[in-house]
Amino acid sequence: MAFSNFLTASTHRIDQFTEFTGRTIAWLNVAMVILTCLVVIMRYVFNHSSIVLQESAMYLHAIVFLMASAYTLKHDEHVRVDIFYQRLSTKGKALVNLIGTLFLLIPVMLFIGWSSWPYIESSWRVLETSSEASGLPLVFLLKSLIIVMVALLLVQAVSEILKSVAELAGIPVAHDHKEEGAL
Repeated sequence: MAFSNFLTASTHRIDQFTEFTGRTIAWLNVAMVILTCLVVIMRYVFNHSSIVLQESAMYLHAIVFLMASAYTLKHDEHVRVDIFYQRLSTKGKALVNLIGTLFLLIPVMLFIGWSSWPYIESSWRVLETSSEASGLPLVFLLKSLIIVMVALLLVQAVSEILKSVAELAGIPVAHDHKEEGAL
């Protein structure tokens, strides 16, 4: 019973954190659309371009992509070759998810974190800025989001592992069901 309570509480806390992060980051899509429209209007109506606005839209896209990855995993919306998976039982799916998380997701995230560290560190060392003269001076912060993505995905991976173990052990743990338009 204590293990069951641990699984339920742990997955609930992690999933709440991921849900909050994903829903908060989703609002950046609105800002990205507004910025993109502004860039287009400025370019084609006023014959003026702004590197800062263009880079801001690009930064927002990167932030959404990197920071919402864990949310996407939580809602089982990541890319999956689903030929056999859809036909599996609930326990079969839990086993595939467990193996995939342990032997694919976690090693890939650790590799991305390890291999990107020198890239991020060198960017911080020089406080890297845009290559454009009037661009944003925040490239080093943008590159740091790679590590944030790795951390968020590893935290959500723990929740996915715990849910899979619970399913295989026959312990009821609440799973989020897909909702149309989750984001």
